[in-house]
Amino acid sequence: MALMDFIKKQFIDIIQWTEEGDGTLAWRFPMRDMEIQNGGTLVVRESQMAIFVNEGQVADVFGPGTYKLTTQTLPVLTYLKNWDKLFESPFKSDVYFFSTRQQIDQKWGTPQPITIRDKDFGAVRLRAFGNYAFRIADPKLFHTEISGTRESYPVADLEGQLRGLVLQNISNAIAGSGLPFLDLAANQVMFADALTKELAPIFAKLGILIESLTVQNVSLPEELQKILDQKIGMGMVGNDMAKFMQYQTAQAIPKFAEGAGNGGGVAGDAMGLGAGVALGQVLAQNLQQGLQGGGAAAQAAPAAAAAAVGVKPEDVMATLEKLGELKSKGILTQEEFDAKKAELLKKLV
Repeated sequence: MALMDFIKKQFIDIIQWTEEGDGTLAWRFPMRDMEIQNGGTLVVRESQMAIFVNEGQVADVFGPGTYKLTTQTLPVLTYLKNWDKLFESPFKSDVYFFSTRQQIDQKWGTPQPITIRDKDFGAVRLRAFGNYAFRIADPKLFHTEISGTRESYPVADLEGQLRGLVLQNISNAIAGSGLPFLDLAANQVMFADALTKELAPIFAKLGILIESLTVQNVSLPEELQKILDQKIGMGMVGNDMAKFMQYQTAQAIPKFAEGAGNGGGVAGDAMGLGAGVALGQVLAQNLQQGLQGGGAAAQAAPAAAAAAVGVKPEDVMATLEKLGELKSKGILTQEEFDAKKAELLKKLV
């Protein structure tokens, strides 16, 4: 009976893996009811590695090449099985192949804004996304830590874990780089290098080498982007309050004109724009003179009064209507509206 069982056994002469399709990181050679012929051939192609596992313990590791399987080419397995150097009978062992090709275009991104400390803004919530590429560098470690005894292990089963590691270490990478947000957004290559440096030892613990990482976009939530735009605008005019008021007026004119245009046609447009510019000039003069001291402010009073000369009652009322529209749209606050209203009504006295 034992002789018949021996005859029924199938002996393997060639062990190899011809990868079919993309996306498989590890594959176990089928060994059910089969044994490896002593002196058989192991073929490991370029971009592959193979390991022999004896009773759950990793034995010999093979890089690309063609090997004749003997006790000389399987020294660790020979030791584990207590083989004699002249042992030549078939044997049974688990053989795993690993793809060492680069797994490219792996996506990462922040599903929700993440909060980071920033020396310019204090704290910033940002979004970022990009891609990365990795490969298996240590098949023994990858086998013991990740793929285990599974028949095959696809990239899809690992990408979620790796993406999580990328997101988890973004804050550490930014802190380690020392870059403020504005420099970070402008120099995405430096950000990517800092993040790669942060991730490299973490990926290495899984037997993985991170080959490259790109940051394709870094952005703020919309509401913070508006604040940043205002800060940039103030930076452009510096400490010149008159220029700042001109900048603010220029920003408001398109919205002012749009509101006027909806209410009064071409004549209303011209009146709304004229009143808006006149109002901006008066406010700019008052602010600039106020910053220069009380005496200068007193000298500015006649100039402000002169600016008001020639303002018709119907122009003031039209301007108040437009300011009311700006307040209803949220462009002006109630306090700003009340202040401008009081100032315009004084012109009617």
